Amino acid sequence: RSRKPIHWCPRCVTALAEAELEYREKVSHSIYVRFPLLEELPGEGGQDGVSVVTGTTTPWTLPANVAVALHPDMDYVVVESGGERLLIGEPLLRRAMAEMGISSYREVARFKGGRLGGLRARHPWRERPSLLVNSTYVTTEQGTGAVHIAPGHGEEDYEVGLQYDLPMPMPVDDWGRFTEEAPEFQGLHIEEANPRIIEDLKGRGLLLGEGEITHPYPHCWRCKGPVIFRATPQWFVGVDLDYGGATLRGRCLQAVEEVEWIPSWNSRRMRGMLETRPDWCISRQRAWGVPIPAFYCLDCGSELLSVESLARVEELIAAEGSDAWFQKEAEEILGDGISCPSCGGRRFRKETDILDVWFESGVSHQAVLPNWEGLTWPCDMYLEGSDQHRGWFQTSLLTAIGAKGAPPYRSVLTHGFVVDGEGRKMSKSLGNVISPLDICQRLGADILRLWVAAADYTVDIPASGEIFDRLVEAYRRIRNTLRFLLGNLYDFDPSADALPYREMEELDRWVLSRLQGLVGRCTQALDGYQLHVLYHSLHNFCAVDLSAFYLDVRKDCLYTFAPDSRPRRSAQTAIHRLAVTLVKLMAPVLCHTAEEAWQALRGPGGSESVQLEDWPSVEEELLDRRLEEEFGQLLALREMVTKAIEERRAAKEIGTSLEAAVRLTVPREMSSLLAGREALLPTIFIVSEVELEYVEDGEVKVEVRRCEGGKCSRCWNYRRSVGEDPSHPELCDRCLPVVEALLGEG
Repeated sequence: RSRKPIHWCPRCVTALAEAELEYREKVSHSIYVRFPLLEELPGEGGQDGVSVVTGTTTPWTLPANVAVALHPDMDYVVVESGGERLLIGEPLLRRAMAEMGISSYREVARFKGGRLGGLRARHPWRERPSLLVNSTYVTTEQGTGAVHIAPGHGEEDYEVGLQYDLPMPMPVDDWGRFTEEAPEFQGLHIEEANPRIIEDLKGRGLLLGEGEITHPYPHCWRCKGPVIFRATPQWFVGVDLDYGGATLRGRCLQAVEEVEWIPSWNSRRMRGMLETRPDWCISRQRAWGVPIPAFYCLDCGSELLSVESLARVEELIAAEGSDAWFQKEAEEILGDGISCPSCGGRRFRKETDILDVWFESGVSHQAVLPNWEGLTWPCDMYLEGSDQHRGWFQTSLLTAIGAKGAPPYRSVLTHGFVVDGEGRKMSKSLGNVISPLDICQRLGADILRLWVAAADYTVDIPASGEIFDRLVEAYRRIRNTLRFLLGNLYDFDPSADALPYREMEELDRWVLSRLQGLVGRCTQALDGYQLHVLYHSLHNFCAVDLSAFYLDVRKDCLYTFAPDSRPRRSAQTAIHRLAVTLVKLMAPVLCHTAEEAWQALRGPGGSESVQLEDWPSVEEELLDRRLEEEFGQLLALREMVTKAIEERRAAKEIGTSLEAAVRLTVPREMSSLLAGREALLPTIFIVSEVELEYVEDGEVKVEVRRCEGGKCSRCWNYRRSVGEDPSHPELCDRCLPVVEALLGEG
């Protein structure tokens, strides 16, 4: 327990922790004040009649001033203007003089700040002088290089006060009103007093300049009003107290390196906050909450917080709950045998302050993890918004390191906040709020889940009607891919019809190899908590590998080949594997869609729900890097052919690609790629005929002409055999035996 300056809300009348502050813009007074020196400056001849100039944005703290801080290594100059001699830090001289409206001045002396320490200046109102002290926290970012010190109204001021054993007057009460310690302004609220203080300084000839500044300022999270720094007796967790050869701050900084931070740069953020955080003020002045289990001796006023007294409180709370603290008197709680360690007295009163709610959340790991079946300490992950680095993440780390010497989590994942499509915070006044329930009712829960998964959660997440419309289109591509896969398995029994991998068609082995790459990417993405990578990988595979190529070229086989032919069963074997794997991969995100598909897909041995299935793993035996590389070259040829066909289509020479006959002239070095694949090329190009010609060297040439022969009414390919069979003149020679077999004519 100590008297230190802490954030204080004069409206809620309580101390506040860092995590309870909200920073927003505030317009403050900005003034320059001179403190006349009571002694000459050092050096030959000296300099008298000099005033040190300080700037402040909190005029109400000036009555509590006890010192002025100068940086020991900064150059300070004495300038003369209009009969006044002013001492200002040289790096800030021009800006300060301009803001004070002083344009004509000359330098008359120069000193290092270290030479000026120990001099005294006249206080504006008090008989006590203000001492010039040295401190390295003085900066050249703003002001005059001379900082007014009020130890009761600032953390750095307090540290300077400790260093120089300065007094710590506190002329402001709990409600933010001046007390008799500042009789000139007694009874005034600090905001009311600011203009009075400025006028008083002006009347005393001490005000050199005034204006306003808009700057980020801490506000109370509860009442939204500005807070003040004010020294009051509070309970603290001392982060720099040595125990066991190290401080709590040092132990926490070491523990940061033991935790996995997601994204990784958050480790630097947590480290930076721990390095600069003050002692943790854990007491609050509220009527009810979790009590601080301390007592005060009625004879000498000393605090009682011992192992023995804590044990009595623990027994009471365990038996009757925390309300018992408020219902019983101190003697009922402590019982006999406990006396004041300072005076031996036995009469006590209870502490009336309660614990900071962030202390309560900070010990949730101890309340939950060891006591819930199936959980272990430490937990695998803490997951919350990025603001919790100064809240739950940090308070949990402080309490766990203090109590157990280890962090309460193995990893910490943080996410941004939901904003509208233009990056603005959502609010009713702007009319840009999007309700998750409305999205679920209008578009379905899976669209909402897809929006979460598709976003990069490491930054703020935009939401708008346009964004959801795009996601609906992406969802339809994935869903339609599943529909196609399931629709072509209507006559496929995997236990009876599936082909061994080595007996499958090359095209189907290629897509299964591509599928293994997808499984690997999705697994790695989820292991790294990169849901957006999972989404984009799934979507691209469905849109590019499947819809734009594989399923498009496989339609001919699936629709026109004999039902139990080896090529068709090969395609169905691949499609079944694709469907099973894709449903499992999408299950964490598109859980409802995946479940619907799984119920249509699962066989007798399948789990009741896709959520009960194992996550798919990469099947190394299905990986074929060489085949993928060769198909990459074939797909490059396909692009060239497609471009040539589009040119003929634009010229009205052909309609669909099946009306085309393609002649490829290729260098002989490509024979290793194309030899043996001549029959596959029409399928890949979706044309009726492909003719190959090899030349010794040169570039690939593509010629497209209208295919000869008639159009088969079943497969739509153009073949010369159409019309040759009198019983089925509309069929080609490939479809004829299939139809005859189906009709029993063979």
